[in-house]
Amino acid sequence: MLASMLNMFRVADLRKRILFTLLMIVLYRVGAFIPAPGIDVEQVQLLRDRANQGGVLAFLQLFSGGSLTTFAVFALGVTPYITASIIMQVLGVVVPKIEQWQQQGAVGQRKITQWTRYLTVSIAVIQATSFAFLFNDGGNSISGQSGANLLPNFHIGTVSMVVLTLAAGTALLMWMGELITQKGIGNGMSLLIMISVISGFPAQGSLIHAENGVWALLIVLAVLMALIAAITFVEQGQRRIPVQFAKRVVGRRMYGGQNTYIPLKVNQAGVIPIIFATSVLYLPVLIAAALPWEGFRSWINNNLAQPDNVFYFTITGVMVVGFAYFYTAITFDPAKQADTIRKQGGFVPGIRPGYQTERYLAKILARITLPGALFLAAVALIPSILINVFLDTSQGVGSSGGSGAAGFGFIGISILIAAGVSLETMKQIDSQLTMRNYEGFLK
Repeated sequence: MLASMLNMFRVADLRKRILFTLLMIVLYRVGAFIPAPGIDVEQVQLLRDRANQGGVLAFLQLFSGGSLTTFAVFALGVTPYITASIIMQVLGVVVPKIEQWQQQGAVGQRKITQWTRYLTVSIAVIQATSFAFLFNDGGNSISGQSGANLLPNFHIGTVSMVVLTLAAGTALLMWMGELITQKGIGNGMSLLIMISVISGFPAQGSLIHAENGVWALLIVLAVLMALIAAITFVEQGQRRIPVQFAKRVVGRRMYGGQNTYIPLKVNQAGVIPIIFATSVLYLPVLIAAALPWEGFRSWINNNLAQPDNVFYFTITGVMVVGFAYFYTAITFDPAKQADTIRKQGGFVPGIRPGYQTERYLAKILARITLPGALFLAAVALIPSILINVFLDTSQGVGSSGGSGAAGFGFIGISILIAAGVSLETMKQIDSQLTMRNYEGFLK
């Protein structure tokens, strides 16, 4: 492991990419602490304490890296981009023009990326405006408490400046993510999401230690280690479909005849279903906070924003499984794969080329997608269940008046995202090292 880490910095191009990625991450975290103009910074700590108690504020700031409750420049995080990506993915199924773009390779992908950017900025403006009005009373309409006022001078000038700042922050984050993908290492947006969800771990760990003792903290750490091991094991699992290519004689030379395989991962969709499911849950929570109906808002807050009830577990599990099948169907098309194999003169042993190969691939994919989807749902939910069963989430100590365990309720989702993105990034680094004849991380 140490030798592999040293090898990363021996390769000049890889060293530049890693340092560039680290620089972008540092800039992201700095922006998470720069408040938007017009914000009363003295009231920020009170709102942070409320977010540490769990509930709606903790849920809303899951993808913002804690910058939402400070109303920082990057308060919206990458949530508008995630929402825009979901919308474009869904539209790709129902709108023929976008479906054509998806089939046009790099040219079509550039068009989809451009429209995703436009949609991201539009969603950012809408969300920033909503948050400006919601936090006019310091988030009291969200948390159900009083005593904080982030926007003391609430008028059209202040609101416009806040909306412009937050929307610009989202656009800047989107640009930084694309720069990381192009000039850094790993997928830029996924790395920013990972940094967002893990940034609150130290503070929540300290709260659990203060409120439940050292043994509770050790239990949580043990659960984390077990989760990381399980995620790594499943992420590496794959079903290899053998493919043979017929031999061809061209002139006096013989071509083809080699054997290869199609790797179908157990978790073909990666962490995308978790991110999509959480983003979909984000929408009704935000809408409920803006509506004046106290009963509806209370029901949403208690059932969708609190990871401690049967309804939350059920709806999250169903959405994770559903999005796993949905995204797998988008990323792997058995019909196109079978047609590609046939055109290249290949075949799956024992299966006829064409339609029979398509049916065979679809059958195998359906079989391995179910356990992968159930695993994603279990990893997202079981830690929350264990924390609510074994740790005290009903009361807290200290100034926060809340529970660190309650705020830690989304640990399964956070760890799954962090572990999945870390593995994908390590695979990219490993491929770079292997290409240059260095020993990599993954063996």
